[in-house]
Amino acid sequence: MLIAESTVQLKNLDWAVAETALPALSGSSSLLDQIGNTPLLDLSDFVHRLGVGVGVGVGVYAKAEWMNPSGSVKARAALRIVEEAQRSGKLAAGKVLIDSSSGNTGIAYALIGALKGFAVHLVMPANVSRERKALVKAYGATLIESDPLEGSDGAIRLVRKLAAAQPERYFYADQYNNDANWRAHYESTGPEIWQQSDGRITHFVAGLGTTGTFVGTGRYLKDRKPSVQLIAVQPEDELSVIEGLKHLPTAITPGIYDDKLADEQHPVAAEAAWEMTRRLSSTAGLFVGFSSGAALAAAIEVAKRLESGVVVTLLPDDGSKYVSLGIFD
Repeated sequence: MLIAESTVQLKNLDWAVAETALPALSGSSSLLDQIGNTPLLDLSDFVHRLGVGVGVGVGVYAKAEWMNPSGSVKARAALRIVEEAQRSGKLAAGKVLIDSSSGNTGIAYALIGALKGFAVHLVMPANVSRERKALVKAYGATLIESDPLEGSDGAIRLVRKLAAAQPERYFYADQYNNDANWRAHYESTGPEIWQQSDGRITHFVAGLGTTGTFVGTGRYLKDRKPSVQLIAVQPEDELSVIEGLKHLPTAITPGIYDDKLADEQHPVAAEAAWEMTRRLSSTAGLFVGFSSGAALAAAIEVAKRLESGVVVTLLPDDGSKYVSLGIFD
C-alpha cells in the first residue's frame, strides 16, 4: 500500500512540475546548437614574433575549431551525418551507430549519441592516445580496437566487416564516404570564413584526413570567389605521422575526396608540425593538436611568398588528447 501511494505521489509531482515548468530562457540554447560559428583568430602578430618575413599586406588567420562541443572541427560533420541519417530513417530507434575514427570524429559521435540517446560503437587503432580512448568511453561509447600496425586504414577495414556482418544492428556512418561530411562544411565552415573575412580571403589552407573539411569549405569558397587558392596539407611521406592527417598516395583514399579541387598540394614534415604546435602553445597561448601545427606551418609558407593577401587556415582541435604522447614535454 505504501508503495502504491508513493507511486501516485510521484506521478502527481511529475505532473505538477511539468505544468509549472519555466519557459525557455531567451538567451539559452542546447549544447548541439553551439557547434559552428567559431572565432576567426588573427595570427599575424604571432607570425611576426616567430621572425617570419611576410609582406605588410599579408594577414594570417585561423578558425578556432577546438571551441566546438567535443573539442574539434569534427563535431560539424558528425552532427550532419547523424541528422541526415535520422531524417532518412537509416539511424532509426534501436540502431547502433558504428564507424572508424582515429579520435575526433569518434569523440563527436559519442557526445552526440549521449545527447540524442543512441548507442555508439567506435573502431580505433589500439595505439591511439589514452586520452582519446578515455573520452569516447566517458561519453558512453563502446571502443573496439583495431591492429595498431595497420593505422586508420586497418580501422576502416575492420569496421566494414563488422557493419556488413550485422546490417540490421548497425548504422554505418562511413565518414570517409558520406557526402554529409563535406556538406557540413559547405553549409557552415565555408560561409563562416567568407563572412568573417569580409570576402577578402585569397588563400585557404587545410589538412587532409577524411578530406571533408577541405572539400566542403573549398567548394563553397570557390563558388563565391573562383580566384581563392585552395592549398591541401598532408604529411610529406607515409612515415611522417601527423595525428589527424593522411598521406593520401599511400592510404585508402576517401570517397568524398575531390582530387581536382586543390590548387596546390603542400607536404609538411612531422617535425615541422610538432615544432609549430609547440610554438603555438608557448608563444601564442594556443594549446592545439598536431594537425593545427601542420596547417599553420603550411599557411605561413604560403604567406611568405605573397606581397598581399588574406591566408586562412583551421586549427582543428586542442592539444589535450595528445599530452601522453610527450610532444609537449
